Amino acid sequence: MRVSILGAGSIAFGVAGFLAAAGHEPVLWSPSGRATQALAAGAPLKAFGALEFEGKVATAASAAGAVATSDVLFLALPGYGHRVALDAVIPHIRPGQPIIISSHSSFGALYLARALAARGVSAPIIVWGTTLLTARVQGPDTVKVNTVRQKIDVATLPKEAIEEGHALCTTLFGDRFVRRDGLLAIALSNLNPQNHLGIALLNLTRMEKGEVWGQGEHVTPAVGRVIEALDAERLAIAASFGLSVRTVREHFSLSFHVPMGSVSEMNQQMHAEGRGGFGPTSFDSRYIFEDVPFGLVPTVLLGQLTGRPATLHAAGVALLSAAAGRDLAADNNLLPALGLDTLSVDALAALCATGYPVV
Repeated sequence: MRVSILGAGSIAFGVAGFLAAAGHEPVLWSPSGRATQALAAGAPLKAFGALEFEGKVATAASAAGAVATSDVLFLALPGYGHRVALDAVIPHIRPGQPIIISSHSSFGALYLARALAARGVSAPIIVWGTTLLTARVQGPDTVKVNTVRQKIDVATLPKEAIEEGHALCTTLFGDRFVRRDGLLAIALSNLNPQNHLGIALLNLTRMEKGEVWGQGEHVTPAVGRVIEALDAERLAIAASFGLSVRTVREHFSLSFHVPMGSVSEMNQQMHAEGRGGFGPTSFDSRYIFEDVPFGLVPTVLLGQLTGRPATLHAAGVALLSAAAGRDLAADNNLLPALGLDTLSVDALAALCATGYPVV
């Protein structure tokens, strides 16, 4: 299948290599155009580590071109890039053309569904609870893939499209997808923001000083307990909707192939095996500028709506906003457009199940 990947960062490069190695045809589109210049000029994409691939991959010069030539769209950008990319492709999406949102955040699927409905277009939106892999770009044509996840939570909007969405994901990426109970379950299944809050907040000076530090190594027992306490808030919110979602311990065990234990124990095991990764070496990190506004803020909102306050999440937003010197919640450009804070719990649950009526 021909898959247009919206984005050209670490995850996009890794996914392109994975798809090409599996016999599909990835097409990379960069909103700015800068990150695909080397590939567009003919350089082969090189992936190494947990995924080995070297070969040429196609690029698209425009959003319209990316949509027109693809069977499937795949959004692989940080949360702060979702609205820009979605606004670029929405006018061109065809009826029935599937869109996969990797590591869905901040109800971006609702933003997309509402805009498509206003165009009179019905298309399945497939949302994942995390990324296919972890990776880091090493150059203009090279990516190191650290981990390819064994299990990924998946759901669709509308909810009734789940069999079609699951089959498509399996065709493209193999038998690794776990069906979850709709978009709302996925909105509560992206664990990166809560995990990164504990890691970043308690290792903040390492980031600011530009130190090279092992992330798994520095998920100490104290950091692990903070992450587990954040997880308890998320699980309580999910339970108020009657949803079953993966716990943070299950996440680490299944995603990183380590025996079940405490969060700290599993991270220490990853570190001992040389798979603990490295923490951010700058304060200007997605752990702060993506995960706070687009990950923590939606969870705080859900806590308010359900009467299950996400106190630690809210404290993290306030503390990291103070450290950044600005209100990070104001960086979210998706939630204000949706007005979800005016909905009842039942109305939000229904919207996440069926989407918006096509005009």
